[in-house]
Amino acid sequence: MKFIWTDLLLLLALLPLLVALYLYVLRRHQRRAVRFASLALVRAAVPGSARWRRHLPPALLLAALAAAIFALARPSAMITLPSQQRTIIMSIDVSLSMRATDVQPNRLAAAQAAAKSFIEELPSDLRVGIVSFAGTALLIQKPTNNKDDLIAALDRLQLDRHTAIGSGIVMALATLFPDEGIDLESMVLGSRQSWRTNKPPEKKAEKKEVKSVPPGSNTSSAIVLLTDGRRTTGPDPLDAARMAADHGIRVFTVGFGSPAGGPAMMDGYSIYMAYDEATLKSIAELTEAEYFHAASADELKRVYQALSGKFVLAKEEREVTALAAALAALLTLAAGGLSLAWFNRL
Repeated sequence: MKFIWTDLLLLLALLPLLVALYLYVLRRHQRRAVRFASLALVRAAVPGSARWRRHLPPALLLAALAAAIFALARPSAMITLPSQQRTIIMSIDVSLSMRATDVQPNRLAAAQAAAKSFIEELPSDLRVGIVSFAGTALLIQKPTNNKDDLIAALDRLQLDRHTAIGSGIVMALATLFPDEGIDLESMVLGSRQSWRTNKPPEKKAEKKEVKSVPPGSNTSSAIVLLTDGRRTTGPDPLDAARMAADHGIRVFTVGFGSPAGGPAMMDGYSIYMAYDEATLKSIAELTEAEYFHAASADELKRVYQALSGKFVLAKEEREVTALAAALAALLTLAAGGLSLAWFNRL
């Protein structure tokens, strides 16, 4: 337990003085009892139960004062509280194929607009993280419910070469399960050049044995994959989807592009960009999720509405001044009540 105003704890030094004052008053009362023939007669005149009864209300009052001093010092403690928490990782394709104009104004702009509309209407208990992927995958925004941070991260998206859809899924999984020691170097970051350029902080979690769970069984977390579905590098998206399924994570796939594909300008040339709808449907099917085509904001709402938040235990440092004050009040009432009941006085 910690205290915000520790100096006020010095008031506890007054408690021994109050005890000494109480003992002094008791001795004075005993001196007044000289009209009895002897001290033995005093004890005989006062029943044993009455002796401890007379001391209990003052003891309770002393404890109340101690609790009140603790309350004044504003204590805080690490406590375990039930909290409802849901997390979604949005994994967004930023490969050059997302420049295709078969979805206006282009695939990436449509994905950004849909993601922003989704974020604007987030419920308070839902946290969102953002992963971007092209030839490699990067976590550009840790899970948060701060809408401004999320929209700013979306505005920072930049197109790059290649498309590693599987890497986007694996990086999202590593964000949801940071303690499992997922090998991002070999599964996500791709080439050694990409690893040197985008190397994360030196913190390697020990690889843990993962026990498979039924697909879709994790109802508090999910991945939303926004892409045109055409992989050119990186791990197989279906292998990554099976990995997500083993963790019980659903991967909702959102496809941007027409079935016939569309053109994109690259280095001054118009290049045809295919749209792989079949892969996106297979990813969603493997993970017990859903596939959406050219999703609107209303369709994206169905993703977080489908999540049923579960109660998890979270340790948080909380100020417990109210509890200390309540204890002080309770002890004061008990002291006063017993004094009235037993001695007809406060």
